[in-house]
Amino acid sequence: MKFLSPDSRFMQGWSNLVDAVIVNILMLVTSIPVFTAGAALSAGQSAIRKMLIGEGHVTRNYFAAFKENFPRATLLWLVYLVSGAGLAYSWVVLQITPLLIPKIGLSIVWVIGFEWTFCLQARFDNTPMRTFVNGFVFGVTYFPATLAMAAIDTVFVGLFVFSWLRFPQALFLIVVLGYGSVLSLHVPIQEYVLKRYTGQSFSTHA
Repeated sequence: MKFLSPDSRFMQGWSNLVDAVIVNILMLVTSIPVFTAGAALSAGQSAIRKMLIGEGHVTRNYFAAFKENFPRATLLWLVYLVSGAGLAYSWVVLQITPLLIPKIGLSIVWVIGFEWTFCLQARFDNTPMRTFVNGFVFGVTYFPATLAMAAIDTVFVGLFVFSWLRFPQALFLIVVLGYGSVLSLHVPIQEYVLKRYTGQSFSTHA
C-alpha cells in the first residue's frame, strides 16, 4: 500500500503531526517556570519550521533554539506577561463602561504584537526592543496574515474552553496536540510573509 510508504504524503504528514506533539510537550515542560515561556514559544517556532522543511531532529532543534533565544525571548515574554495580566485584570475586575473601548483597543494591540514577536525573535538577530517594535509593524502591515493566525488561535482556545466546560473527555487530546500543532499552521503563513526578507522560499517536505 503506497500510502504506508515512508515517502508517501500520508506518512510524512503523520510524522509531522507526531513531531508537532513532541514540540508541544517540550513547550509545556519548558514553560513550567512560566518566565521561560517566551523562550519556549521561540524554540517552538524554530523547531516547527525546521520540522516542516525536513531539517534536523525535532528535539535537538528545539533545545538548540531554546538556549539561543532564552535571554532575549525571556525579556519579550515578561513584557507580554505583565501587560497581558493587566489586561486580564481589567476585563475581569474593572467592569467600568468608559473603559470598554480602551480595553478592546489594547487587547487588539496585544494580540497583534503577540502573533509576530516570537516568530521574529526565532528568525532574526535583533535587540529585544527592535523585535518588539517589529512585531507590531509586521502585525499591522500584514494584517490579513495576522488575522488568519489570530483566528487559528481563537479556534484552539475555543476548543479548549468548550472541552473544559462541556466535553472533558476531549481535553486530554486538545492538551496533547496543543500549541505545537497550532504553530504548524502558523509557520507557513509567517514564512510566506517573511520570504521577501529572508530570501528563502518555503516548501514543506510533506
